Amino acid sequence: MRDWATELVDRARAEGVELTGDRGRAVDGLVRQVLQTGLEVEMTDHVGYEPHAIEGRGSGNSRNDTYAKTVTTEIGKVQLQVPRDRNGTFDPVTVCKGQRRLDGLTGNVISLYAKGMTTGDIQAHLAEIYGTDISRDTISRITDAIVEDMVAWQNRPLDRIYPVILIDAIVVKIRDGQVANRPIYVAMGVNMDGERDVLGCWVGPTGGEGAKYWMTVLTELRNRGVQDTFIVCCDGLKELPESIRATWPLADVQLCVVHLVRSSLRYTSKKHWGQVCREMREIYTAPTVDAAQARFDEFAEQWRSKYPAMIDTWERAWTEFTPFLAFPVELRTIVYTTNAVESLNARFRKAVRHRGHFPNEQAALKVLYLVATERRPNRSNPTGRINAWKGILNALTIHYGDRIQAAA
Repeated sequence: MRDWATELVDRARAEGVELTGDRGRAVDGLVRQVLQTGLEVEMTDHVGYEPHAIEGRGSGNSRNDTYAKTVTTEIGKVQLQVPRDRNGTFDPVTVCKGQRRLDGLTGNVISLYAKGMTTGDIQAHLAEIYGTDISRDTISRITDAIVEDMVAWQNRPLDRIYPVILIDAIVVKIRDGQVANRPIYVAMGVNMDGERDVLGCWVGPTGGEGAKYWMTVLTELRNRGVQDTFIVCCDGLKELPESIRATWPLADVQLCVVHLVRSSLRYTSKKHWGQVCREMREIYTAPTVDAAQARFDEFAEQWRSKYPAMIDTWERAWTEFTPFLAFPVELRTIVYTTNAVESLNARFRKAVRHRGHFPNEQAALKVLYLVATERRPNRSNPTGRINAWKGILNALTIHYGDRIQAAA
């Protein structure tokens, strides 16, 4: 079996064949032998000599025993003995460092699940494309394999300071006794290197988005290490600014301008939308706070008699609307709107659109976790580095110099 496995590994490495692909039907012992042989062949290539060979003496690097490792494949858990070298430079490809799950059928199932397909959809797809007969219960158990990773991700330590945090919520249907709309609270942070990172997703109780539950979410972020943030961008939810300031007293609360415009248009006849939007744009693109105030006074005088609720919306939001006007244009672009987190929420909605409802909270969070952590090559991603970050960091340093230094 070892000789046969060696030949199989050689061919797989030369031809780029996945040893644990979904078409494989290998028994446990064979899969273990193939993987184990692959690791040993790689170690031989790495150190340049066969086990116990005299050529290894004085070579500058040598074998250093093995360590046990368990990996999960589509046929179940496989126990391996991973070889080590004295210099600690061995980096295997057969089973990579830190890898605990080998993709194949499992990887295909999880990928399809992340794209919004239900277990029934996946079952039908595998049967049609691959001729694979796999039950919905098995598919559910495969997707459960990511729960441990999801829990670790949701509870991972966070950076001490995120200059900008964006928060928003979406609504999904979850069955808990009966089907009900449940808010999913989402937080995204921009770290000191300009990298966007999804900080977590939380399922709230029924009754819609609430500032009280946001307080719970923000407190958890603080407990996971976020001691300070300069700007928190949010929608116009009542009492949410108070919850933010209770968590980070020095934070500037920035109301999302897009949310403010949408709220304004609710009170405006469609025939006036074009004119009202143009005039509101003159307010939120004003060069200074004083210029914005002057332009708003003119706007209010013109429209108060016709749309008093719209003007009242602006007046109540003014304190949380104006902070970004003190910043240069480079910084304004990332703090005046929650577009970054809304882009992520759009992917969430696409993934849950055809599901109707989820059987429980964990099923919903599994999909959202996979979407949040997915990186699409050569395409725009909700996470990743912000363009022209150095200029933005300079602007932040001017406004928050002492606190920036504390983060260094």
